[in-house]
Amino acid sequence: MTPPLERIKRIVWQRHGRTSGERAIPEETAVSFTYNGGSYAVMMATPQDLEDFAHGFSVTEGIVSSIDEIERLEVIEEKLGIELRMWLAEPRGAAYGERRRRLAGPTGCGLCGIESLSEAMRKPPKLQSEATFRPEDIMRALDALLPAQALNRETRAVHAAAFFLQGQGLIAIREDVGRHNALDKLAGALARRRVPAAEGFVVFTSRVSVEMIQKAAAIGVPLVVAVSAPTALAVRMAEAAGITLVAVARHDGFEIYTHAQRILQETAAEKVPAHVA
Repeated sequence: MTPPLERIKRIVWQRHGRTSGERAIPEETAVSFTYNGGSYAVMMATPQDLEDFAHGFSVTEGIVSSIDEIERLEVIEEKLGIELRMWLAEPRGAAYGERRRRLAGPTGCGLCGIESLSEAMRKPPKLQSEATFRPEDIMRALDALLPAQALNRETRAVHAAAFFLQGQGLIAIREDVGRHNALDKLAGALARRRVPAAEGFVVFTSRVSVEMIQKAAAIGVPLVVAVSAPTALAVRMAEAAGITLVAVARHDGFEIYTHAQRILQETAAEKVPAHVA
């Protein structure tokens, strides 16, 4: 299988002169998702944790409701990329085939397999979770995140998505050149290990887009933590989905945008802004 990084010779220019050497850079490979013999999407991704990628993408994109509906998976490496070839168990296979027949034609955007604006803007069922988290849980997860990013430590060029389980700490992390891919790989890892996503939270190293919230909702995560800022649409989607959104998370604090009741206040004197629901 193609390695996730490559060491490339390069020349460094600086004001005092030029030097030569090597830099580790992440690999980027075309990864095709096929179901029951039909192509669904092609993503550019880091070629590692591909079984997790196949399972996680299938769940977060609504192809299956559970990985148990994937009857068989083959990872096929080809000259131009990698095919994740999946067969769906019945009745899911028949339902998927009917959906594909309704599509007017192939899409040319990043929302592969989406047939309407309403589907692209789908609102997931509102999460019903009474889970609560302490600020120190979030801070511990942030402290553990950077040391766990093995591929980024080599390349400084990939995103990470990790899962923090109370009482156990950071139990899984996945990295990829694409932030969506990293979250899909993490979703697959949790599903394959039967980890209860509703009992922990996801932390990732990118901005929070609406697709990230949709994917988090698909796996039932009650809290999303990101080191960067969210988009306005992501905030609205998190509010509608019942997800607590924490962003701009740094080692000295963070910002809460939705459903702040899940983050326990450390002291009675702490006040949550009135506009935060």
